[in-house]
Amino acid sequence: MSDYLGVSESLSGRRWVGPGVEMERATEALGQTAHLPAPVCAVLARRGVDTAGAEAFLEPRLRDSLPDPRGLKDMEKAATRVLAAVDAGERIAVFADYDVDGGSSAALLIDWMRQMGRDVTLYIPDRIDEGYGPNVPAMEELASGHSLIIAVDCGTLSHEPIAAANAKGADVVVLDHHLGGETLPPALAVVNPNRQDEADAPGYLCAAGVVFLMLVEIGRQLREAGRRGPDLMGMLDLVALATVADVAPLIGANRALVVQGLKIMAQRGRPGLVALTDVARMNEAPRAYHLGFLLGPRINAGGRIGKADLGARLLATTDMQEARSMAAKLDELNTERREIEDHVRLAAMDQAEERGLDAPLVWAAADGWHPGVVGIVASRLKDATHRPAIVIGFDGEDGKGSGRSVSGVDLGASIQRLASEGLIEKGGGHKMAAGLSLSRDQLEPAMARLSELLAKQGAGDGGPRDLSLDGVLMPGAVTVELIEQIEAAGPYGAGAPGPRFAFPEVKINFAKRVGDRHLKVSFGDGLSAKIDAIAFGAFDGPLGPALEGHGGARFHLAGRLEINHWNGRSIPQLRLEDAARA
Repeated sequence: MSDYLGVSESLSGRRWVGPGVEMERATEALGQTAHLPAPVCAVLARRGVDTAGAEAFLEPRLRDSLPDPRGLKDMEKAATRVLAAVDAGERIAVFADYDVDGGSSAALLIDWMRQMGRDVTLYIPDRIDEGYGPNVPAMEELASGHSLIIAVDCGTLSHEPIAAANAKGADVVVLDHHLGGETLPPALAVVNPNRQDEADAPGYLCAAGVVFLMLVEIGRQLREAGRRGPDLMGMLDLVALATVADVAPLIGANRALVVQGLKIMAQRGRPGLVALTDVARMNEAPRAYHLGFLLGPRINAGGRIGKADLGARLLATTDMQEARSMAAKLDELNTERREIEDHVRLAAMDQAEERGLDAPLVWAAADGWHPGVVGIVASRLKDATHRPAIVIGFDGEDGKGSGRSVSGVDLGASIQRLASEGLIEKGGGHKMAAGLSLSRDQLEPAMARLSELLAKQGAGDGGPRDLSLDGVLMPGAVTVELIEQIEAAGPYGAGAPGPRFAFPEVKINFAKRVGDRHLKVSFGDGLSAKIDAIAFGAFDGPLGPALEGHGGARFHLAGRLEINHWNGRSIPQLRLEDAARA
């Protein structure tokens, strides 16, 4: 594959890779029949959309893509038991994971139960004291006062804790999406598209998606009985939030769930999300980017370094004053989390670079790294190297780690394989993210074996520094309308990377440092057309100094288009990621 625009090594040391001949032909064919701008056609072609499917793709409808809930094993049994408990006024507990997906799943159930006239007990374990998932003491305590426990975003591997709840007389329903083991726990129902005995199930769903499907099934049972249940469409803001924040691939039903959920969120009807968007200073309609990078980290901050149930309670509250108080606390915790993360990130990157960044797996481990930030740091290493990454913090001889993967490499299955081979104490997750616990003695052998397993899946085959581009644009072609049309081909995220375009041989009109690390740029074609650009972290490497001291030279620029909303105006902007001398 030839270098795009002849860029074999950009200012940041990357090779630029453009669309192949087949992709260019598909883009051209779409342009001739769908009557859409070429950049939009390029995005659609990359996502495998042909002329016949373009209209439906740009206007996804949930009814066309939502799986039949009854296609999942145990779904009917789970829905019947939950509805029976609600109708009988039984005491119900929700045991949820401490991340955004767990909190959103719990809030979905709390919201639905409230509308059905029922209260539930929320239990979220402390990340440090209790770890991930149900534990025996907590389940025994819940079972002593509740006849039904619903485990969300956890539970599929919790054999002993669920057995302990059963022994106390409580039924347990598991609504999860993490990879299942060879045997299932003794729950009344385990609804999980990633059970090993599921075939053709929508394994891409996050836990909130599974919870939503159960509520759809309960709605069907209510209608069959001549009754009406709560409005489920109004709850899609929570499903969208969880889907994006949990890095679930934006394909199939997930794409429709997020598109519709963003519309619901824009109506600002949920106090917790309103308070959170306000404290995050969002001044535009929500996009997937906001869910993943502004809202998700703040909700997660409670589970990472604060009170574990703070995020779920924020999402579930109906009290605006309470919501503002909790959102402010989460914002404060998120700032603290960033400071802790920065320290660990720098140390982890140094360690990973010493070990080498061209292996199938990038990993780092050290004493005292906060278990609440190792997952985020793993994500940063993954983004920087385009390799699966593991980051582990040790407390004495015990290590707790978290990993993030790249598209096409199933990290969760490989981590579970390590556990089954006895190379780690325990571990599991899903394709894109996983957690593990291990001893200090197990560290080196486990990472070596994991690297071997990931290499067999193709990890590390691509150049770690390749920059993929969807095509070229000229400054005069970029308008707010064009960017809105490109956005309509989204949302973008895991499994659907946002489009990135190159602007060849442009003139730098203006370049100014913003703060210590960032760069503001204005560039154009040398005539009348010009675009503003922002390059975050540009002065962490050679990009900032080179463009700031451009000396009149022309450059190829590359990045993602976005709309900058400022003082009531909306203007096109390039989020600049890389550049090369023309």
